[in-house]
Amino acid sequence: MSVILEVNKLRKEFKDFTLRDISFSLERGYIMGFIGPNGAGKTTTIKLIMNLLKKDGGTIKVSGLDNVENEIEVKDKIGFVYDQNYYYDELTIDETKRIIAPFYHQWDDNLYNKYLKLFDLDPGKKIKELSRGMQMKFSLAIALSHHAELLIMDEPTSGLDPIMRRELLEILMDILQDDNKGIFFSTHITSDLDKVADFVTFINKGEIVLSTSKEYILENYAIVKGKKALLEQPGIENLIGLRENQFGFEALTKDKNKVRELF
Repeated sequence: MSVILEVNKLRKEFKDFTLRDISFSLERGYIMGFIGPNGAGKTTTIKLIMNLLKKDGGTIKVSGLDNVENEIEVKDKIGFVYDQNYYYDELTIDETKRIIAPFYHQWDDNLYNKYLKLFDLDPGKKIKELSRGMQMKFSLAIALSHHAELLIMDEPTSGLDPIMRRELLEILMDILQDDNKGIFFSTHITSDLDKVADFVTFINKGEIVLSTSKEYILENYAIVKGKKALLEQPGIENLIGLRENQFGFEALTKDKNKVRELF
């Protein structure tokens, strides 16, 4: 499979925050979950990929094209779903579509109408009349109707009820029946990653902590809990993010088999 999104040594400096040499890649046919605490740099990274912010260093390529030098062509290949509604509330679904469609060279009305029917969206309804979940579905319909190769989503399931979240995740899985596409989405709901993500990239304080397959994480990482007396044994360096309490300790390990042997 070819790489659809490649971020290499991406850097962005603000007065009180720096994105430091961010690097990761996503191959076609897969979903990557982008996670991290608030303020870690997730939205900044997405804005840099979309060229909504000017980077201070590094490169970003979509389908092998530089996102700055080939901005129009790159954005033609991206379907972007915001974490909230940015469309005009007073316009109908159909009016909004007629404004947006001309921006894309491969806009497909047949495909758009297919998604309207699939998502049960009434083209005559105003945006303000749509629920949070229906607004998300409309954004997804717009993002998918110009044959986008890369779908970028910023907290797509935030604020959705469990049923709507599950439905949205099922839609994402259906999209990847086309091996030519890739999905990159940020989230803080880790249970969503369990359901659909193939890869996970974790960012904290502007730096990539890990970027690997979900399968590798499940096979090697684990939560370790025990009595404080265990902390006096050799091997404590294998524990990450150690927290002690009155009952004992809790920590993370990235080599659960080794920790089992040590403790």
